[in-house]
Amino acid sequence: MAAEDIQRLNTMGVRVRLVKGACQEPKAVAYPQKSEVDGAFVELMQTLLDEGTYPAFATHDPRMIDATTAYATRQGYVSDRFEFQMLYGIRRDLQMPLVKDGYRVRVYVPFGRQWYPYFMRRLCERPANVIFVLKGIFSDTSRG
Repeated sequence: MAAEDIQRLNTMGVRVRLVKGACQEPKAVAYPQKSEVDGAFVELMQTLLDEGTYPAFATHDPRMIDATTAYATRQGYVSDRFEFQMLYGIRRDLQMPLVKDGYRVRVYVPFGRQWYPYFMRRLCERPANVIFVLKGIFSDTSRG
């Protein structure tokens, strides 16, 4: 279904944000195996880069980031044709190299009444995110 949705949205010129997260979803609506998730992400990412309108790729997975930059390079797409999106405090070690390589990176911060439950859910769904947050806090050399 997602591929058909992407095609329809591309035809309409809609900007699409492709998210690869660590959400706990029922098997009826999500791929159960990581390899299936990765394969679907790559397939949809390629379609979005080929036919989309300034797509956004929301992932902290270095393999998916590498797949995206490699495909864009092979196809000759310039780095300002799309952007990466990441959650504030998670995988800052990936953000700066992307920016230095000329890619756009949007860092977002949850806000509103439900920001705390959302943020905690994200941390609980993937405990490694706690480590990334702590590393980001303690390795921040921009603070005086």
